[in-house]
Formats: sequence, C-alpha cells, structure tokens
Amino acid sequence: MAHREHSGLKAADALPATDEFAGRSGMLFEQAMAQTRMAICLTDPNQDDQPIVFANRAFRELTGYANDEIVGHNCRFLQGPETDPAKVREIRAALESERVAVVELLNYRKDGTTFWNALHLGPIYDRDGRLLYYFGSQWDVTDVHTARAEQMHAKAMSREVSHRMKNMFSVIGGIVSVTGRSMGAQSVASRINERIQALGRAYEHTLDEAAFGTIEVGQAIRAVLRPYDPEDCRIVFKGNGVRTDPNIVSVVGLTLHELATNATKYGALSGDCGQVSVDWRHEGDRHGRQNLVIEWCERGGPPVEAPGGGAGGGTGFDIVETLLRVAKGTLDRNWDPGGLVARVVIPIGSKDQ
Repeated sequence: MAHREHSGLKAADALPATDEFAGRSGMLFEQAMAQTRMAICLTDPNQDDQPIVFANRAFRELTGYANDEIVGHNCRFLQGPETDPAKVREIRAALESERVAVVELLNYRKDGTTFWNALHLGPIYDRDGRLLYYFGSQWDVTDVHTARAEQMHAKAMSREVSHRMKNMFSVIGGIVSVTGRSMGAQSVASRINERIQALGRAYEHTLDEAAFGTIEVGQAIRAVLRPYDPEDCRIVFKGNGVRTDPNIVSVVGLTLHELATNATKYGALSGDCGQVSVDWRHEGDRHGRQNLVIEWCERGGPPVEAPGGGAGGGTGFDIVETLLRVAKGTLDRNWDPGGLVARVVIPIGSKDQ
C-alpha cells in the first residue's frame, strides 16, 4: 500500500511547518474537531465492524446520541426503515475502494425523527500510506431537500393542472352540447351547473395526488356523493385503498353523479328509509386487462322501472355513456325489485400494471 496513490488525506499533508508547532498539533486538531459546527466522526477500518472512535459535539447534537452510545459502534445505527439501500451500497463501495465520496441519504436521530444527511467521507493515511481512519462529515440538508422536493412537486402540479384543465373543458363541452340539445332553455343552466359541480368535487379531491401519477379513487367517490348524504347515513362506502389513473376522474365523477341524482328522484334516496352501497376495486378480465370496477346497489326505496317505463334514463346517462365509450368502459344497470343495481367497468391498463 505504500506505493499506491490515494485520494484521501495523508498525515504528511497536514504536517506543521515547525517542530514547536508539531508538539501542539494533536491538541489543536482535537480542539478544532470538537469546536467546529459541522458534525464529524472518525471510524477505524482496522477494527472489526469499523466502529466510530471519535465524534464531536456537533455530531452528538445532530443525532441526539450520547458519546458512549456512539463511540465503539458502527455508524449504521443512523439508518432506518426509509434509508435508501442503494445509498448504503454507495457508501460501502467507497469504503471498500478507499475513495472520497459525497452521499445524500435519509438518516434517523435517536428519537426516531429523520433528517437528510449530506455525508462527505474519505480515508486518512499515515506517512507510509497505511489506512488509519475514515473521516465522515455530516451536514443536515433537510431544508434544501424539502425545497427541492417542493419545487419538483410544483412543476408536476403545473403540468397536471394544465392537462386536467384541458380534459375538463373537453368534458364540459360535451355536457353543454348534449344538455342543450335535449332540454328547454330554462332547465339547461341548472343541469349544466349540477354536472360541472360534480366534476369540480371529483377533481378538487384528487388534484394534489395526481401529480404523483395515481389517485386514491375513494376520495373522488366520496367527494362526489357527499352532497347526496349530508347526514352521512344513507350511502355506505365499501371500497378502500384502490389507486388508479387520474384521467378517469371525470368519467367516475359524472357516472356517480347521475346515479345519485336518479336515486334522489326515483330510487333509494327519494324517501326516508332507502340506502345505497358503493363498492370499488381492481379486477382483471379474460383479456388480461386491469379494470376499475364500481358497483352501485340501492335498497329500501320505492319500486323502480327501466328507462322505458319513465324513470332512470335521459340526458345524464347519454353523457355518461358517451364518456364511457371514449374510455372503452361499460355501464350495466339492472332494475331489481329491491332497487337499481349498477356495475361500472373502466379499463386502466394491462395485467402487469
């Protein structure tokens, strides 16, 4: 090892200029290390498990550990469940190759709180090039990391808002067109407003999540249906935890709005005793596709009839069926004696997704 070129610090690199200063160098070095505001530790690679042999006050303050909980232990005690294993491997590779490295990773304090650590590590050699220690400085860059994440989130949100607004205006255009063709002028504004509000509730509760690629569909479902059950006792939600493509929010929102409006006028929500249950889940089909399946079941209301008998059809479901055709989805309604049962199926991807 004596003839090898190292990227770390050699003892000779820090040699004082005079013998007088040399006698005081150890004390000065120790005081400088102890007093710096940067968290610093030294590990000994010549001992089993490479324990920490020195940690300054800034290190103890940053991590919350006492000196006897630090010295003699490998620094992996700073790792936790959300520490990226790839970053740990990067550190290990730097140690094995005796090179300087800067690694940013999530570490844990003694009390369990986390901080983003910009770790700068490197080897220290004696005059003959023998490896003595590894030097590690830790810098809490949580604020920087948070600001960076917020900036990335803001950019993603901006893109999502632009995309969702274009999608919403397209859907609104369809609503206005179909509603205007089938109703008198007096009713058009009211019906258009109801449907746009249902869209708005669905989008409002999913926009923040959508920037990350998927939404929790239950949030949109509950938001759309909340106005139809102000006392929170008539609509029972059975699905949970299902995430899906945000692009289907408009289809889900308007479909449930029309089902709930129909139930309020003719079905289980038109009286005092009826109830609606709504379930949702992912389900594969024989073609290898993954679908979002929503099941709507009314019970306890008055007898219902198919649209041909005068209840349950009309403009709203024309809009829904148009949107579902575009999404390659389906809506099946069955007018059971006990109440309407509907099944909505919307493809969301292949089986592997």
